[in-house]
Amino acid sequence: MAWREKLVLGGLLLSAGALYAWQYGQPSSPPLFGGGKGTTAPERNKKGPQSRTLTGTVFSQDDAPLAHAVVYLKNLKTLTIKTYIAGPDGTYQFNALSPNIDYEFYAELDGKKSSTKTLSSFDSRPKATINIRIDIPKPAEQSKQAEQK
Repeated sequence: MAWREKLVLGGLLLSAGALYAWQYGQPSSPPLFGGGKGTTAPERNKKGPQSRTLTGTVFSQDDAPLAHAVVYLKNLKTLTIKTYIAGPDGTYQFNALSPNIDYEFYAELDGKKSSTKTLSSFDSRPKATINIRIDIPKPAEQSKQAEQK
């Protein structure tokens, strides 16, 4: 057998042994492919967040927070709607939302409605903060206008 044939045969045997060790989890020295763990499958511990939160503040056209505005959140997969009544400082919060589902939401107060916004499944933030604006005057101006009528 010529030296070239011996070299090729030796290389094939070495590769076959390394492949066998990698496939069946036998640690090799030094570790080959995947650190000698015997698999190249993704590790299960490295998943993204299992839930996420949507928070924000409902504002008037004058940037004043609107207390008691109703925020509607629509799950675009199941078409279910959740509501949240904004606090005295205009804040709202929806917890335990699925990161794999798109949501649409808007706010409403005194018959006035904001534009509809979307929280996409491609938005990977575990806590998304999105403010909403309703085109109504701030509450102090609203009461002045009511007195003038």
